[in-house]
Amino acid sequence: MSPLNNFAVEKPTFIDIMTAKQPKLIVASLLLCAAAACAAAQEPADTLRWTYADCVAHAREHNIELKQSSLNRENALSALEEANAQWAPSLSFTTTHGFTNTPWSEGNKNVYASSYGVNAAWTVWDGGRRSGEIKRNKAEVRKSENDTETLFRSIETELLSIYIDLLYAREAISVNRSQAEASAAQAERAERLMQSGRIAAPEYAQIKAQADADRYNVVSAEASYASQCMQLKRLLELGINSQLEIMPVDVTEEQVIAPLPPMEQSYAMALETDAELQGKKIAAEIAEINIRTAKSGHYPDISLQAGLSSGYYSNPGGNWATQMKHAFNENVGLTISVPIFDQKKTKTAISQAKIARLNSMLDIESRENEIARTVEDWYISMNSAQTRYSAGLSRLESARLSSDLVNERFQVGYVQVTELLQAHSTLASARHELLQAKYMALLARKMVEYLRNATVSLQ
Repeated sequence: MSPLNNFAVEKPTFIDIMTAKQPKLIVASLLLCAAAACAAAQEPADTLRWTYADCVAHAREHNIELKQSSLNRENALSALEEANAQWAPSLSFTTTHGFTNTPWSEGNKNVYASSYGVNAAWTVWDGGRRSGEIKRNKAEVRKSENDTETLFRSIETELLSIYIDLLYAREAISVNRSQAEASAAQAERAERLMQSGRIAAPEYAQIKAQADADRYNVVSAEASYASQCMQLKRLLELGINSQLEIMPVDVTEEQVIAPLPPMEQSYAMALETDAELQGKKIAAEIAEINIRTAKSGHYPDISLQAGLSSGYYSNPGGNWATQMKHAFNENVGLTISVPIFDQKKTKTAISQAKIARLNSMLDIESRENEIARTVEDWYISMNSAQTRYSAGLSRLESARLSSDLVNERFQVGYVQVTELLQAHSTLASARHELLQAKYMALLARKMVEYLRNATVSLQ
């Protein structure tokens, strides 16, 4: 399943970070921290700092699937060249040599014979098969080019999804670090309160556990970011030693809350720009050509032949040059082949070509419906993200005020631990929900932009 589809229905990379649970064992956190420290201790490679446009340009030049797809165009061009050559006459030289031994013959028992000929042939009329083949192969060339463009656009949208994932993951790291710093300060304050006897040891343990959980969330967010970087490197065909860093993107509030263009307009534009749909239309065109080509089986073939030949036979005697001269001949001929009964091969070919055309028309209709669903899904995702973002702004403001109030009271020892932890958790949840809505809205907007224009920019 495409990462874009996962993103549109609450991507796990977002939800896992946002809803990370407190670990039951701090050992897991310590192991992750040790692994991160070990990785940091290694000698760093050159870091590549790329924009989304840089990633797209690199993928177009280096992606292996794209290179393999481009080879199909070369095959199609070779087939087209062969089809064009069918209009030229054929020319061949043949020579045959034989030795015959007749042991009980009364005459010469050993006879050597040879023949030489130059033959030419040209098809005057074949019912239109050559013209049909040329048209079909021209369409195949366009289809191979379109298939490569379709694959590139799929890679481009996958890059877009991963790039926005990385933007989210990097900002989520900052949010988690902020939460971890706040909970660490609370844990230090709780330790002093416990030492002064103002809170009990179990209450301090709860606050300390929250601080450990927040540190774990930072490591988890960093691991998620590293995983997304690895996916981006794999898609870009970068080596194992390459260090990739994405350039920041300024996501404005207008990009989140501004309305999208009319959905019907976006659908109409998507039908015009969708490469996969254009490819299916070319396939329908090829099917139509195949029908006309198959019908040519009902028509006669007319061809011309001409040749020069001579030969040598050792039994009658005479030298090779004399026999070759006397045996030299020229010939020319016309052949008309009229089909009468071909075991229903032509009828079957026409029937199969018509079925292929019907399948092509159904493929076009199916793709149009798929585009409609895709456009509608992104509009729904955008509306959902905008609603969540608006609600998230209010919730974050309330959670921040509540957390500040509770923390001030905690500093002077006038708050229950459960109230402190609840305020801390609510603030963290509000931050992540707002962050998630922000980047889901960005992805939905950019995907609609891509569907409309077949191009997108993040800078």
